[in-house]
Amino acid sequence: MPLTTSLLWVLVVCVLLLVGTIASLVLRRAWIIRQGVCFDLCVNVETEHSAKGWMLGFAVYGSSELLWYRAFSLAPLPKYRFARGTVLIDNRRYPEGVERVALHDGHVVVETTSPTNVKQFALHPDDLTTLLSWLESSPPGLDVDNVL
Repeated sequence: MPLTTSLLWVLVVCVLLLVGTIASLVLRRAWIIRQGVCFDLCVNVETEHSAKGWMLGFAVYGSSELLWYRAFSLAPLPKYRFARGTVLIDNRRYPEGVERVALHDGHVVVETTSPTNVKQFALHPDDLTTLLSWLESSPPGLDVDNVL
């Protein structure tokens, strides 16, 4: 087989792998979105005001927990689970410096305390209002005094 034919086959295989990966990401997100209300949520395990540690993703509300998925992952399971009643939200601020490049336009950053190692959330202000409402509207019997 001539060299150009071999290179053509390699190129075709690479393009098919790329298209398959993109299709898998789109289908995964569509499948996850069907599970409940979904919104863009970036999480950070660092407390610094920098681009370091931010992970792009999206969250889905469940009846008793918030499920967070990485945006560019093929894993069907959530990376983090935030149980209702165990998440504290504090100190709302706008992204600073290089954070503006790492996060979606219009997002605000809030500090959070939870059993996970996540220290900050970044989300749209409307989604923050919805999240705070979801946290405060815990079913009877759960501690709902977690919003500062």
